[in-house]
Amino acid sequence: MTATAPSTARALAKAFLPRFALVLAALLATLFTAASPATAHAALTASDPTDGAVVATAPAQVSLSFSEQVAMGDDSIRVLDPQGRRVDTGELRDMCSGNTVRYGTALHSGLPNGTYTVAWQAVSADSHPISGAFTFSIGAPSATEVSLPTTRAGGGPVGIAYGIARYAAYAGFTVLVGGAAFILLCWRRGAAERPLQKLVVRAWVTLTAATLAMLVLRAPYTGSGRFADAFDLDGLRAVLETRTGASLVSRLLLLGAAALFVAVLFGVYARRLQDTGSEEDTAEDTDDLTFGLAIGGAVVSGGIAATWALSEHASTGIQPGLAMPADILHMLAVATWLGGLSALLVALHKVPGIERSAVRGFSRVAFVSVVVLAVTGVYQAWRQTGSWSALTGTEYGRLLLLKVALVAVLLGVASMSRKWTARLAEAPAAAEKPGTKVGAQVPAGDDVSRETRPDTSGTSGASGTEGTVGTEGASDASDVSRETEPATVPADPERAAQLARQRAALDNAREKRVRDADPDRAGLRRSVLVEAAIAVVLLVVTTVLTSTEPGRTVEQEAARGSTATAVPDRAVKITLPFDTGGPNGKGSVRLELDPGRVGANTLHLWADSGDGQPFDLPEIKVAFTLPAKDIGPLPVVPDQASPGHWTASGVQLPLAGEWRIDVTVRTSDIDQTTVQKTVKIG
Repeated sequence: MTATAPSTARALAKAFLPRFALVLAALLATLFTAASPATAHAALTASDPTDGAVVATAPAQVSLSFSEQVAMGDDSIRVLDPQGRRVDTGELRDMCSGNTVRYGTALHSGLPNGTYTVAWQAVSADSHPISGAFTFSIGAPSATEVSLPTTRAGGGPVGIAYGIARYAAYAGFTVLVGGAAFILLCWRRGAAERPLQKLVVRAWVTLTAATLAMLVLRAPYTGSGRFADAFDLDGLRAVLETRTGASLVSRLLLLGAAALFVAVLFGVYARRLQDTGSEEDTAEDTDDLTFGLAIGGAVVSGGIAATWALSEHASTGIQPGLAMPADILHMLAVATWLGGLSALLVALHKVPGIERSAVRGFSRVAFVSVVVLAVTGVYQAWRQTGSWSALTGTEYGRLLLLKVALVAVLLGVASMSRKWTARLAEAPAAAEKPGTKVGAQVPAGDDVSRETRPDTSGTSGASGTEGTVGTEGASDASDVSRETEPATVPADPERAAQLARQRAALDNAREKRVRDADPDRAGLRRSVLVEAAIAVVLLVVTTVLTSTEPGRTVEQEAARGSTATAVPDRAVKITLPFDTGGPNGKGSVRLELDPGRVGANTLHLWADSGDGQPFDLPEIKVAFTLPAKDIGPLPVVPDQASPGHWTASGVQLPLAGEWRIDVTVRTSDIDQTTVQKTVKIG
């Protein structure tokens, strides 16, 4: 925290924080070691036909199965022939049943042999677009003119614009909520200060504009990727029917209520503050209105935060009923801390004076925010990663570790800022009277003494905003100097402009001398600049996390062997003993089918006699049958490669399933037998 506190409070903090950190670490370790499967981004888990399959006859439809609910339209699944022409009917079939999420599209009849391409695109339940493509062949593979897409869904210029709007929305929300919270909880008189009013109003405008941009760009972002489609009314209507569209519209409605809140805060509330006298009178006259604004602001802020929680990662996967409230609290804690920091920074830079009690109040608010942030952050980290391997081996996990490191560095720099603040406040602290303001104005004509006297400015909040303490004195001195200068203006416009430039240069030089006169203040200013830079990077990383596939999903896809993950093929190896009944008719056949999947395979056969020696059979034949689909027998006559060894390449198995392998062995002109075994392919 950044405000100086009594020694007892510091002692309690020093005793409490290490224990709190140990509890969090133990909780984190327990959660990670007890993790269970979950998903966030949807993933393609199966298709019919499968990727690379060679089917004997043209299928009537193509179907796709997903790990969770997705949103798809009539144009979400496209099937292209070798020449790139569409061969699907363009009508989406909803084949979902129970926990099975499956969609498909019908194909035209009479499709010729060749290789066909399936390109698909959908929107997962957490609002992020996903896409992919694969091929299958009818009869036999062929050359195709279709190129598989290399860009992912949600990319390109539209994706960049949508991402910028996302960043702006998070930044606007943070400053809007944090600025208002700082005024109501820490410094009520700030409602009448023009710089704070501009800060909060601009944050509201930024959030509103970003939300409108996201709503308009949503259709091209999840679909064609063309800016022109942003003006497609049918696309906008389709967006409004989705969960994300409903959340964006709800956010706009809540921003209307937020506009009313801001109007009251900076209107009736600010005027009442200006009409009161001392701080005690201000507190008594505005308690009821402050309480009402605080309750209303909390409800509106929580509602706006819920528009993210209800449409993104928190709404999918495990424990959504707990994850969404935790996500709302997490966002409010971030906004109160970092948004309040921005408000305090503006107040210290732009407002002539700010009460020390306001800075101390922000210290307490920031401490509570950091505690809430830590608790909800640990839960979210477990929920979205679930294991130590996902924390270190996935992009989401690495970004999360970066975010934790940034928070730790930010708190470390804040502690340094607190030390600078303590050094600045030690001397005048004893003489400080209630209501003393940081950077309070001095009598007119005191320019020189203002520049040389020790700074009596106070401390700052939890994030080290002390860097602005005392910088207002130069501005006051400049104002006083300007007031005492002659008001005559030369008739020559060029001369007047020259004098104005000289006066501005003099003011800047005077302000710089004041800022650089105290080395403690200079060190504090540098630490605050570092804090501000870290806070900006932290917000960027947080926004990137919301659009990154969580570690749990990545690991689950790898374990499931989805079409999006490369899985090593395993050759089918079996041994079949045989007995033809004639002399020397006993032996065994070792069969290997490599890679043992749908499509082309290589077959190897080794025949061994009863004593384990290579058996040079007069004839051996193989047939493959898929009884469940009434396919086969598909005969294969291997070529002899060496005594007791036969091979055949290009063995086509068109579908996955339980295949029966029949091996016919002939040991003489009349002695022959067939042995068989069922194996799983695909």
